Amino acid sequence: MSATTLYGLANCGSCKAARAWLDQHGIEYRFHDFRKEGLPREHFERWLAEVGWEVLLNRRGTTWRGLPDGDKAGLTGAKARTLMLAHPSLIKRPVLEIGAAVVVGFSSAQYDVVFEGAD
Repeated sequence: MSATTLYGLANCGSCKAARAWLDQHGIEYRFHDFRKEGLPREHFERWLAEVGWEVLLNRRGTTWRGLPDGDKAGLTGAKARTLMLAHPSLIKRPVLEIGAAVVVGFSSAQYDVVFEGAD
């Protein structure tokens, strides 16, 4: 199986659930914490290209709610990109890279499909 990296924040509930799922299924992966290790720019740009800013931008979290209304108004791809680079916690988590594939967010059903036959 291709190299697998899970990007997120250590205390994020969705990241914890994804890590538990991967551990329970015996899947080897590396966890990259945005807070401790920073946001890898080249990966971030690839995620944007693969899934689009609308999928990648987390509008449900406390970071989004804490932004000034002017930052949230009139969103474009360029504006969302700038916001996510300035505030990596605005990136929906976790982001799973498995080979060339990028999966944003966590659901056990989705991971079942992505890792079908890996057990």
